[in-house]
Formats: sequence, structure tokens, C-alpha cells
Amino acid sequence: MNEREARLRSSRRRAVLKAAIGTGIGLSLVSAFYVGSSLRPRQVVTPDKEPLKPGDILVFAQGSGQGKPITPDDIKPGDPLILAHPMDPQSKVVKSGDAKNTVLLVRYSPEELDEETRKNAVEGIVAYSAVCTHLGCIVSQWLPDRKVGLCPCHGGMYDFAHGAKVVSGPPPRPVPALPIRLEGGQIVAAGEFTGPVGVET
Repeated sequence: MNEREARLRSSRRRAVLKAAIGTGIGLSLVSAFYVGSSLRPRQVVTPDKEPLKPGDILVFAQGSGQGKPITPDDIKPGDPLILAHPMDPQSKVVKSGDAKNTVLLVRYSPEELDEETRKNAVEGIVAYSAVCTHLGCIVSQWLPDRKVGLCPCHGGMYDFAHGAKVVSGPPPRPVPALPIRLEGGQIVAAGEFTGPVGVET
């Protein structure tokens, strides 16, 4: 075998070896992808994480009355806002496992509400998603002098008497309203949130 044939044969061996290594790496990556995807935890929707639905009863999310249904007598005009969670009326499971189910309630005098806001309210009580549209924090504070809700993370302020209009801070849009009604003296979701909850990506 002359030198030229030896070089050619060696070159072919290298090409075959490179192809085999490349194929092996490719198959390893594909294999790792499938193994990795099977290791990802599956999203299990337990009853406490089910989305809010029409007919759910709003209950106190915190404090001594936690889990107790909210009635109009629990909220007076000028009182601080109340944080609530929906409760399934049949199973009585409180849906507190997903932050996106957190609702805020506040009461105004009915004449303080603009016409559009009044459509979703009951006796001056309005309900909104409590998840700030900026970075998803919970809007949990009330400024009584301005009658607006405050997100403590970055100072976003919402005017709940006027469709949760953003009056200060970085939120890009209002929090969506939750239509409510009275049923057996309790405050109940009359529909779904009027828009997407939380941060839009």
C-alpha cells in the first residue's frame, strides 16, 4: 500500500469516527431532553388550586375570620380593603392554593362609583383581582385619604371606584374586576374576572 492510499484510508477512518461521535452526541442530547422532560414535576390541579368560577362564595383570606363567608355587614364605606379567597359552594374547599385566586373587596357609597364599575358591584361593594399587574405582588394596602388601593412592592395605586384605574406607579393596566352578587346574604362571584389576572407576558 503506497503513502497516498494510506492517507486516504486514514482520512476515511477519521470521517467515519467523527460521524459516529456526532451521532452519539446528538442521540445523547435527545435522550437527555426526554429524560429531563419526564423529570419535570407535573402541574397537578388540586381542589384548592382550581380557578375561581361563578357561584364561588368569597371568604376572608386572613385574620380571625379566615375561611368565613363575607357579608355586606362586614364591609363599611371607608373601611380598609378586605382580601378574600373563593370557596366552592358544594365542597366548601377554599381555593387559596393559587395566588391568582386572591380577590380584594372594598366598599364605597354607591354614588362614588362610575357607571361601568357599578355594573359589577353590589350595594357599593366592588371586587377585583388582588394581583398587581406590574410584577404580581398582592395589592393589600388601603389609603383612606385618597380612597385607593396600594401595592406595597413598587407603589402602584388603583382607584377601585373607577374601574381600578392606575393613578400612580408602574402598573401597566388596571387589575380586572370580579362581578359579584348577593346570595343568602353572602357575597358570591357572579362571573369570571373581566380580564387577565396578574402580569401579562
